[in-house]
Amino acid sequence: MSDQPASFPKGMQLTPFDPHFREHPYEVLKSLRERAPVLLDDQFNRWYVTRFDDVRQILRDKDMSADPRKANPESFVARITALAGTNNSAPSSMLFMDDPDHRRLRGLVNKAFTLKAVEALRPRVREIATELLAKIDGAEFDLMASFAGVLPVIVIAEMLGIDPGDRASFRRWSEISVAAFFNPFRTPQQSEDAAQAQMELDRYFRRMIELRRAQARADLISEMVHAEEEGNRMSDDEIVVQCNLLLIAGNVTTTDLIGNGVKALLDHPQELAKLRARPELINNAIEEMLRYDSPVTNSGRNVQRELSMRGCPMHLGDSITVSLAAANHDPEVNPEPERFDIERTDIQHQSFGGGKHTCLGAPLARVEAQEAIMALLKRFANLRPSPRGFKYRAIPSFRGLSEYWLQS
Repeated sequence: MSDQPASFPKGMQLTPFDPHFREHPYEVLKSLRERAPVLLDDQFNRWYVTRFDDVRQILRDKDMSADPRKANPESFVARITALAGTNNSAPSSMLFMDDPDHRRLRGLVNKAFTLKAVEALRPRVREIATELLAKIDGAEFDLMASFAGVLPVIVIAEMLGIDPGDRASFRRWSEISVAAFFNPFRTPQQSEDAAQAQMELDRYFRRMIELRRAQARADLISEMVHAEEEGNRMSDDEIVVQCNLLLIAGNVTTTDLIGNGVKALLDHPQELAKLRARPELINNAIEEMLRYDSPVTNSGRNVQRELSMRGCPMHLGDSITVSLAAANHDPEVNPEPERFDIERTDIQHQSFGGGKHTCLGAPLARVEAQEAIMALLKRFANLRPSPRGFKYRAIPSFRGLSEYWLQS
């Protein structure tokens, strides 16, 4: 086992609630990756894994479980689930499901997220981006409030078939729900607000399901209501849970990808100039943004067989947190990882997870980020950071900006 002195960061020190980690995560993760790549975090009762090959191996291991109910009751993932008030008898989202249930549900909803289906959405994503940017008036604006935080919500709302008049409520409920979902340290007030928002979302989605069952439309809820593959259908409870998952996948993560990506460009003016001069680099630039400052920083699994990793014995039910952010900055696979280079070749990142749980919405996130960033650069020829600065949010397992002020 690696030498693991008490001085290593553990527990809360590995979350954005710690100010140093929130502002300088890659500095902290570099130290861990070099000195304790498989860390026993006894404060949170979990293993914390930081090297690319180890992270990839765990995410691809078919014997690992994503279901918190299969974890040791004292382990990190089980305690997080308990704090979230999750009902063990309630349907899980695909995020926390193992096969065969995971494969069944994924098969029923994946048609909306194929490369072909997402490419068909590209003109509409471009149109939404252009419309939002046209409304920005004045020499200074908050990228997150006026653009990055709005575009993904509109896209996923339109995919689900949410009426435009309901979007403001839909966005408010989803933001409150997302902010609490992965936060085991939330206050009683945050928990109360999240429960209320969840109840409103639940009621809204169930009403939508009834309407789509009576009359189908060309939207994702209609597809889920009427989906059938090899005799399988989705229950109303399952549809509601998957809609909630799509909110998280289609809202906060893509918002953070856009925000983090724009910040990376503005922090590296030579790369920004390069992209303006050669817009064909945008696809590769998005992959480098995903690697350089991933919107999702962690994923989790629990051990279902006795094993050893780098001399560390892992037992049945143990909780493992894999640091996607640390893996993306492993110099063994991405040389000079702290260098942001939109022409980097052979980019390898784990920002969409891996194995059978690779993010279903990855093609959509890529298209939204590509269109959003190119539309932003087209709209503002002299984009630069404002002295008002930026602030990072404190949501565990996510990295993103709550504010990012720019001058046009």
